[in-house]
Amino acid sequence: MLRNEVERIWPELEWIEDQDLRKRTTDCWVRAFELSPLAPADLEAIPFTLKVPDCPVTFMAHKRLVVHVSRDAAAKTTEFCGEALPIDMDTVIAGAILADVGKVLEYESDGEGGSRQSARGKYLRHPFTGVSLAMECGLPDAVSHIIATHAGEGNMVARTTEAWIVHHADFMTYEPFVKRLEL
Repeated sequence: MLRNEVERIWPELEWIEDQDLRKRTTDCWVRAFELSPLAPADLEAIPFTLKVPDCPVTFMAHKRLVVHVSRDAAAKTTEFCGEALPIDMDTVIAGAILADVGKVLEYESDGEGGSRQSARGKYLRHPFTGVSLAMECGLPDAVSHIIATHAGEGNMVARTTEAWIVHHADFMTYEPFVKRLEL
């Protein structure tokens, strides 16, 4: 069953305390796979980015790293800043889990065991398709905001604290792969 596969690749779903939010976050991944040529197991093999030739890190390794870094950063921010900078941990975790959900509509098999950008991906980057999926699944706007603003598109709008955390967790674990190519 697709839901079981999503729960298998995303054990971090259990970190979301609000059961309705956890269900809707899971539903969003299920819906993405229903619309995608990819299966959950594919995410454990495909690269997390097409912008790094021969990217050595899988989609799931990178995405799970982003979720862990986001949760840890949010916890430390709460520890040291307290109520001066309130953070909704469930929103951070759900947003981090869903930040790249739209990529399953942006990628497709290249027919040779690799991945390439899909026709849809050429027109709509994953923050746009991700927000569409999140809204279809009834996720809160605060989570959709993280999906919308986690990538470069988010530089055009104000971000919530939760969105800043996920954005930086994503970029600090992405840019070293891109920037090292420029050395």
